[in-house]
This record gives sequence, structure tokens and C-alpha cells, in this order.
Amino acid sequence: MATSEISGGQAPERAERRGRVRFRRAALMGVPAVAAAATLVILTAQGAIAAQFAISGMPFTVTADRLEGEGFEQFGGMDNMAEGSPNAGDTGGQVLVVVSAIKKAKLTRLCQSVEIGGTYLRITAGDKGIPVSATDLTTDSTVLSGDQADFDNIEIGGDASTFTKAGVKGPLGVFGQQADTVTIAKLRQTNWATTAARFRLPNLHLGFSSKGC
Repeated sequence: MATSEISGGQAPERAERRGRVRFRRAALMGVPAVAAAATLVILTAQGAIAAQFAISGMPFTVTADRLEGEGFEQFGGMDNMAEGSPNAGDTGGQVLVVVSAIKKAKLTRLCQSVEIGGTYLRITAGDKGIPVSATDLTTDSTVLSGDQADFDNIEIGGDASTFTKAGVKGPLGVFGQQADTVTIAKLRQTNWATTAARFRLPNLHLGFSSKGC
């Protein structure tokens, strides 16, 4: 995320805001790794996009026959709902998630659905021979599964703040893994947020359905 520079005599409000940001960063660094899950900040993409937004609190399903990615990272994170969200329930407005970041991704036969009032808003794409493509893709998930996953040059157990494969830095002291490439057959995710610098969906279809993905 880019931060604006302040020169000369900065306004008290801006100085106070900057002080709060520095305090939060320092507090996060001081938390032991075993307790980090309770205080993680959401993903910050370096030189890509900001994934720091208030989630709706409504999970959605994503499936694909095949996912192929170049530059893969994965680590823990915390998503936050807007203050007073009716979807917060007993969660306190926070959801512990697994952040998956891919520099370049292709998805064959993509399907995404979210339940709204007993019906499903359903999106399909990439099912006519041209896959969906995305750059700087991140997904915040509570469930991720597939028939088979293949990784090239995987590193497991690294500090997420040192990762370089997808151009993303995770929180300091958080366990994660990264790899040169990832391929997952029959991908299925329960997601709370997805972001991408660019998302191309050939043969896009959006509509309501009695069934989800």
C-alpha cells in the first residue's frame, strides 16, 4: 500500500493518525507468534493492490476445474467486518482466514456463488475454452480443498513477512508457505474476500439460481 508523504508542519489530525498507525505496527511486532492469530492485520499487498477493506460477513463459494498459478504464497490473516455489521453474530466482526496470494493465475470453469435470501447469486466464466485470468490475485478463505495440489520449489514454515514469490508481505512472525508455481485440480473454496489487480472473465454469466456452485 502506498503512503502519502507529509512535509513541513503537519496538521495535528494527520500526526495523530500516523502515530496510531505506528503504534498498531509496533504492537503487532511485539505479539508472540503463538498468539498472533488473535491480533493479525489483514493482508497488505506490496506494489499491487490493497486488500484492506471491510468484508460483508457473507461467505461465498468459489470452484474451478483447474487452477494454475505462478508465484504462490499462503499465510494466516484476520478479516474485519464494518462496525455494527448485522452479520457479525458472535464473531466480534472478525474472521480468521487463510490468505492465498498468486502473482498470475488461470482458472478453468470458474463458478462463484453467494446465498442471498434463500436464493443464490451465481457467476460463471472460463467455460468455453479460454480460462479466467487474474494478476495479483488474493483470496481470504476458511475452507480450501481440491482433488490434488502440485507445487514447484515449495518452502513451508517461512515467516510471511519475508515472502517474495507473489510480491506480497504477510504479518511479521506468522507461519506460511510459498512456491514458484501451484496447480490445484477441482478447486473449492469458502471465501470471505477476493481481490485482484486485473481479473478477466471470458464468457461471463451472472444471474440468480436455486443452486450454488
